[in-house]
Amino acid sequence: MIRRALTNTGWLMGAKAINAVLSLVYLAIATRELGPERFGIFVIAFTFAQLVVGFCSFQTWQSIIRWGQEDDGRKTATGFALALDSMTIVVGAILSALILFNFHEVLLLPDKMVVPTYLFTLASLLSIRSTPTGLLRLHDRYDRAAFADATTSIVRAVGAGVVVFVKPSIQSFLIVWGAAEVATAAIYWWLAARTEPIHWQRYSLIRLPREAKARGEKVWSFAIGTSLTGMLSIASRQLLVVLTGIFGGAALAGVYRVANQLGDGLLKLAQALLKAVYPELVRNPDVAKALTAKLTKIAIFSGIIVVGFGMLAGEWIITAIAGREYLAAFVPMIVLAGAASIELAGASLEALLVARGHAIRNFLLRGIPLAAGLIALPWLIDWFGAVGAALVVLGTSLASVTGFILATRDPKDVDLGK
Repeated sequence: MIRRALTNTGWLMGAKAINAVLSLVYLAIATRELGPERFGIFVIAFTFAQLVVGFCSFQTWQSIIRWGQEDDGRKTATGFALALDSMTIVVGAILSALILFNFHEVLLLPDKMVVPTYLFTLASLLSIRSTPTGLLRLHDRYDRAAFADATTSIVRAVGAGVVVFVKPSIQSFLIVWGAAEVATAAIYWWLAARTEPIHWQRYSLIRLPREAKARGEKVWSFAIGTSLTGMLSIASRQLLVVLTGIFGGAALAGVYRVANQLGDGLLKLAQALLKAVYPELVRNPDVAKALTAKLTKIAIFSGIIVVGFGMLAGEWIITAIAGREYLAAFVPMIVLAGAASIELAGASLEALLVARGHAIRNFLLRGIPLAAGLIALPWLIDWFGAVGAALVVLGTSLASVTGFILATRDPKDVDLGK
């Protein structure tokens, strides 16, 4: 089981590695072509779309894996996931319109950026791919998911290169980023349909909860709990970018984004580990603790190595990629790498907690520290600038992972779904 989990993590990290390398290409192009101020505005527009998608969407891939282990249940779970995704698109489109057309000045977005940002947000909403992701992971087709994930950075890198010779503007970069989202979603749906037919006939928000309730399972509690946890993950990363811009200006948001882009490589590894391990913990609850312990040791070792490398080569990397104008990103990059190493160590523990059915508990362990961090954010930015925002991430990660350790040691948590 651990071999399969690590193999699946390897496929996910293969895609992440490709994306990481190519992200350095398009990050270098965007930062140098736009400059600190315009890059900051671009970051706010891009991050706003990510926020809307993150706050409105459900982690439907987890529902597919939890209730899709058998053929008939998989059809019903897929229909439920499709219905949730549709609701996300409608709610997200309305919410983003209300915010952008009424409060864009608060977000530091000029009038001419409102429509482009809204169109990019719509493209991002229509590109939600949690359902096909769940189907691929359910069948252990992480190789296909890796291929689809690589599409994003390939399109961005190629498109950014074209923009340099055409018209390097904030709007043109948004067009490229939007095209990357749509292309990635199209590849995901195509590969998922090749793996298993998409069961649109079971499209329903009612059927799965009704059938599961007869077995004593609470679908909506699980779906809402995992969704809330996903929202917190978005808030702890993307919302901080926007708030850093609001409290410190667009240029500071750009600096923080550079630090985040370079420092969250370990976070992506943690997310890949969680996504690969979760199906194994659902299928094999009896050996979950042993698997979790082994993966946690591997994660701690990996985290120490990467953070050390960042401390040694961080300034050179920032200068080579973004330019000396962004050297202020060095310290927050190290802080964010430290936070990501903590997340990596706790990824398998979080997966174990969710696999046991404690999605709401997981949400509280994420939400309470994050709320405290967001309350302190204005003062931290005033005192420390971009480092202050990074300290919020470090503090919330440390508190949450400590909670995961205590929660998974609870002797009463012994049965899957208890």
